[in-house]
Amino acid sequence: MTESISLSDRYLNLIDNIVEITLKGQIRSKEQVYQMLVKEITPGTGEIFERCFDQRLQSTQHQVETETDELKQAKANRRLRAIKTIQGEWERWEKQNRDQEALASSVQNILNAEPQERLTALFSAIDPNQKQPLTLNQLQKLAQTLDQERTQTANPDLKQDLQQFLNGITKGLESWQHLQPYLVSWIYDQSRGQIGFGGTPEQKGPWVLWGKQVNSSFPEDLFNTIAFEKSIVEYASKANIEPNNLVELAIILQCLQRGLVEWFDKLIYDAKVGAKLSISTFLTFANIWCQLANGFQALPSLSNACFQVTLQILRAFAQREYFPLYGGIFASFSGEYLKNTLSYLDEPLQRLQGTQAKARILTLLGYSQGTLGQYLRAMEFHKQALEIAQNTEDKSCEIANLNHLSRTCVAMQDYGEAINYSQKALMFSRQSGDRQGEANALANLGFSEVFQARQQELMETEIYENAINYLQQGLKLSETLGDGQSKSLCFSSLGIAFMVLEKPEEALLYLAGGWQAAQYSGDLYLQGLNLAYLAQAYYSLQNLEKALFSGTLGMYLLEQIGANEWRKTAGLMIILKGQLGEDFMKIFNQKRGEIIPIIGVDGYDYIPELLDKYQQSLGE
Repeated sequence: MTESISLSDRYLNLIDNIVEITLKGQIRSKEQVYQMLVKEITPGTGEIFERCFDQRLQSTQHQVETETDELKQAKANRRLRAIKTIQGEWERWEKQNRDQEALASSVQNILNAEPQERLTALFSAIDPNQKQPLTLNQLQKLAQTLDQERTQTANPDLKQDLQQFLNGITKGLESWQHLQPYLVSWIYDQSRGQIGFGGTPEQKGPWVLWGKQVNSSFPEDLFNTIAFEKSIVEYASKANIEPNNLVELAIILQCLQRGLVEWFDKLIYDAKVGAKLSISTFLTFANIWCQLANGFQALPSLSNACFQVTLQILRAFAQREYFPLYGGIFASFSGEYLKNTLSYLDEPLQRLQGTQAKARILTLLGYSQGTLGQYLRAMEFHKQALEIAQNTEDKSCEIANLNHLSRTCVAMQDYGEAINYSQKALMFSRQSGDRQGEANALANLGFSEVFQARQQELMETEIYENAINYLQQGLKLSETLGDGQSKSLCFSSLGIAFMVLEKPEEALLYLAGGWQAAQYSGDLYLQGLNLAYLAQAYYSLQNLEKALFSGTLGMYLLEQIGANEWRKTAGLMIILKGQLGEDFMKIFNQKRGEIIPIIGVDGYDYIPELLDKYQQSLGE
């Protein structure tokens, strides 16, 4: 407190002195004022100087406005001009020293942190969510400052930690220099299939390529672990890791993530593809850090630091305009890595307070859990998100969760509650002008009413006509918006509704449109769901060849994301296999050329194994 008061007096005297010598004509240039500020203001005390400056500015402005004596008012005006000169040079000083002050503050936080919290303090310093995130040059300055502190401290533990941090930053920047030319080169090397982080190392994905460029064992081993879809948790639990390794990785992954998102966001030729790939980037990197945190449970300081990075990524993601409130997040993932992606994100959310970011992340988790058939868990996430969205007045997020709750209630066969949630979503979306929310609400309302009427064995044509009308309104609106995600949902809802009404011929048109729209939006769940119902529709019409194609493909896609619906479709394929006998595999082989472009050779080869897996599970 004493230091603060003495600094205030010192800065008030500095301002008064500059004003006085200006009035005496002893200030020849603005540069002279700037150099006086540079000499007298101590870095890290800018807020104190600003308070003092505001005090003098307000008192002088008041004097100018209220003084009636002309001579005194003229002098007050000259003083005000002098103060405004100081203001301009102060803003220049502040801009020049803002980064230095931020670094000084970050270094002090690291030095003052408890030993087990020092790594977390360092990761806070490099948080990309800061108003002024550190540039690569500033990271180098941070390393230099930590090195200076290391040479001055007599504390051996602190000295060792600072050396670890210095080594990690230096090595991370060096590794990034090697990696930078290969940031997006892997995308051009992919000869086929959807761009993304999934697939076998030989087919696509950046991990093996990046692993070859880093001249460091930890990131190289981690990248290969990811590439071959091995457990990151298991790898981390067995790895001999020190803080410098984690700092190096943090620098590397942050640069890769930032570079990829910037590149994807600039895909002007197809903004929707770019947004989809940016979404996958955020989720991929958040998942990596979350799994590392779980693997380092025996080392709390490392684990906490990893959870902190996970939250930093999710916060940055939640602020993007393309944050997926209505799903579609599985676009660029595959295999076991995909199934486990979001299951690890529960723990860090416990550490995030009730902010708008948390509500949006919970929305994403709820949708994903519903896709995986974890309906009670999905309800829990969506209800939490709904409450936070209401408290933070995030109307779009509130409406999205009402829609998701409606859809989840349908899955749980609670059609009355589903109608209730969708009606609220429809009312709020129309009040707030949320057109995407309105399209989804119309689809959910019609969908829920079809299932409720079917459950109650109501045969009145008018009930079904009203429900179908809601669905068609939603489809029309989503087409007007050009919203592929909502369009896919409306198409599939109409198709499924007509299947419930035992009208497979009418269902076919909508389900085919739903599959096409889902492919465009990249939502694997809706792709699989539409294909599964297409198989049922074709089977009802005894078009067994198309039923086989749709069913095997839909079964595969649903199983790949862990959705329980794959088993129902597999059951239909087993019935079909029994009817067709040897012709089943003959037709399947004939469809090879149509299936491989969608799911690749590995996916095609896996389908017979998946059918065997299903049959074996029946006998258990």
